[in-house]
Amino acid sequence: MPEIEELSPATGPVSIRPPADEIDDDEDEDLDETLMERLWGLTEMFPDTVRTAAEVSAQCSVSLAKKFYSFSRAALWVGTTSFMILVLPVVFETERLQLEQQQLQQQRQILLGPNTGMSGGMPGMMPPAPGKM
Repeated sequence: MPEIEELSPATGPVSIRPPADEIDDDEDEDLDETLMERLWGLTEMFPDTVRTAAEVSAQCSVSLAKKFYSFSRAALWVGTTSFMILVLPVVFETERLQLEQQQLQQQRQILLGPNTGMSGGMPGMMPPAPGKM
């Protein structure tokens, strides 16, 4: 089996390793650890201060998200109920007044003729005679 020698410029051969195509892939198959164990092992490479800072940061983020969600629910409730109490009655009243005005205009048009509804003449006045203009 041929071997590759790594050379150092000053001292000569440093180490001998097998070629890349002959390296066993069985090393990964022999490990019997779960993903959680691997992740927990990765945390050991960071100092305790970094780990605690990350933990505190994550807890603060979750707490802030919960508080924001609670506030947005309360604000949405206050906004919608205020709109229903303060604005909707005004909208309904203006719609009712417009409907009454439209009905009066239709009555006037039926009683006085088709031209009076469009002319917008003064209420209570007779329309001009058809022959005199």
